[in-house]
Formats: sequence, structure tokens, C-alpha cells
Amino acid sequence: MIKTDKYRFWILVGIVAISGFSQGMLLPLIAVIFEKDGMASSLNGLNATALYLGVLIASPLMEAPLRKIGYKPLILIGGLTVALTLFLFPIWKSFWFWFFLRLLIGIGDHMLHFATQTWITSTSSKEKLGRNISLYGLFFGLGFAFGPSLTSLVEVNESLPFIITSALSFLLWITVFTLKNDFPEKDSESVSFLGTFKRFGKVWKYAWVALLPPFGYGFLEASLNGSFPVFALRNGINVEAVSMIVPAFAFGSIITQLPLGIISDRYGRKNTLITIILIGFLCFTAAGFVNQSVVGLIICFFIAGMAVGSTFSLGISYMADLLPKTLFPAGNIMCGILFSLGSMLGPFFAGIIIEHMKGASFFYLISSMLLIIFISLCSFRTKEKENKVYSSISG
Repeated sequence: MIKTDKYRFWILVGIVAISGFSQGMLLPLIAVIFEKDGMASSLNGLNATALYLGVLIASPLMEAPLRKIGYKPLILIGGLTVALTLFLFPIWKSFWFWFFLRLLIGIGDHMLHFATQTWITSTSSKEKLGRNISLYGLFFGLGFAFGPSLTSLVEVNESLPFIITSALSFLLWITVFTLKNDFPEKDSESVSFLGTFKRFGKVWKYAWVALLPPFGYGFLEASLNGSFPVFALRNGINVEAVSMIVPAFAFGSIITQLPLGIISDRYGRKNTLITIILIGFLCFTAAGFVNQSVVGLIICFFIAGMAVGSTFSLGISYMADLLPKTLFPAGNIMCGILFSLGSMLGPFFAGIIIEHMKGASFFYLISSMLLIIFISLCSFRTKEKENKVYSSISG
């Protein structure tokens, strides 16, 4: 077995990149296939929620297996689930069959992300935690950004994108066998369903503010990808312009993901989060004023991506700062839960706003959400909370 920390880190990052690639491929690909088949947009959207539903279903069940069998087996089970499920899509094209498969993808992906996040946060030094988690986020983002490039293959053969992504997933999955298994630090609580919920309570009590950035990122990402195109088309912005505006956010986030992680290691996670969320708030407020200008929106989306495109990874790092290592598994699960809730609630509220309110209300919804997170971060007293949690856990 190969034991070096650096080797293990890059294998885990590679696994996350292919996970991002498969998610980035599935969202537009299935939407395009269903649209070509004449399916209603509401049903198309409902099918897309299956992945996040899978994450929510799996979340409370993840910690006990991790503590019993370790990181490596959980990653292997999750990776195999994703790879096999991707291979099953071409077998039968049915709304509910594909809904079930996307549910399985959500469960498998959550196993991967939960185990890799916890392994990285548990084995990274405090001085490199922000850098390592930002690299994790960067490679997921790169995979997610390149995933949609396979959508064009649907014109050649509808099954081809699924088969290619499944094969790539299998190749990365095999590399996990070269790693030595490891386990999270033991906790005084029982390794059970009830014990998991007790740890959830501790995480929420002492690190609730660190869970808000992952929620905000899920809300933001799903709203921009799922609801903004509808808002744009209803306000006279054409499809070609939308295809330039939306990726601007992703490109901005890729550029600054690693630098922001390093900055947070040096100047503190809380200070970095407060700054970038304030910038994000200002960008989306400004987008409301230039909502008819394609160039203006591209600039706003790009700068916003540079700022708040790293909120998920910085939220995980901040959570790791606030909690002892025994609570890292539960903390990572809750980051995933809040991200999924944000991903489901964002398009829901955005849809209501677009349907019933005119003007730039869509952007003000996002800026209001960011303002709430900004105020919460500013009001959170770090030292007092840290002292309480460490004395509580150790006592």
C-alpha cells in the first residue's frame, strides 16, 4: 500500500474531480434529452432534484458506516455506485427509472464527498487546511465545468456520454485500492443513528455559522444554473447571451478558489468569508441595476464568482476550525445537508419571485440571502464558542 499523504491527497482530489465531471455532465445532458422528447419543464426540473434528494436521504446514515469500516471502503462503495449507475442510464429511458438512477448517483456521490472531505480535513495541518480544501473545491469545479462538454455527443449517440463518464469513473475508482485505509478519531458518543443525531446537535450548536456558506453556495449555484436562464429569457436576453453570462460565475470561482484558500489560512476563515460575501452581495445588487445589459451581467457574475464561488470550501474549512476532529464527520455531513437544502430552496424561491414579481427581483433575492449570511458571520463570537465546545467535548 502507498502511504504518503501527498499521494493520498491527489487521489482523493482526482476522485472528486470525476464526481464533479459526472454531475456537470448529467444536469444539462438529461435536461436536453427530456426537452428533445417534449417533456414539460416542470417535470424536467423535478427529475433534477433526485440527486439532492439522494444526498438528504443518505446524510444521516453515513457517519456510522464511516466509523466502522473507515474512509477507503466508503469511497469504494460510493465510487462503484456512481460508475455502475451511470452505465445503467442507456438501458431504459424512462422518467421514473432515471429519477431512481439520479437518486442513486446522489447517494453514491455523497459517500464520495463525505468520506473525502472528512479524510482531507482530518489529516490536513491547520496551516494548510484552507489550501487543501480549496484545491478540493477547485478540482470539483473544474470537473463540473468540463462535464457539460459531453452534452454535444448526444447528437452522435444518446448513450455515449453516459458510457464515457462511467468508464472514467471506473478508472479513477481503481486507484483508491492503492490507498491504506484509515478511520476518523473516536468519539465518546455511540456509533449509531442516535449518536449521529447527537453529534449533529453539537455541530449546529457550536458551528452553525460555518454551515451557512455551504447553504448559500447551494442556493446560489442552483438558482444561477436553473432559474437565471428563465429570468433572462423572460426579460429579453437571448439564449446565446445566457450561455456567456452563466459560465462567467464558474470561471471567476475557478480563478480564485486556491488563492482564497491560502488567504484564509493566513488571515483567518471568518475574516475571508465576511469580505467575500460582502463583495458577492454588492455584485448581485449591482446586477439588479444592470439587468438588461449583457456585458454588465457578465462582469457582475464574473466578479461574484471570484468572491462567493469559494464559499462551500471555505465553509468546510471554517467548520474544521470551530470543531474538534471527533466532530468532523458529523460536521461534513451537515455541510452537505445544508448545501442540498440550499440547492433545492434556491430554485423554488427564485421560481416564485420570477413568476410573481417583475424587474430585478431575482438578483435582490440572492443579495438578500448573502446579506443575512454576512450579518450572521459578523455577529458570531468565535473565541467564546471555541472555548465552550472544547471544554464541553473534553469534559
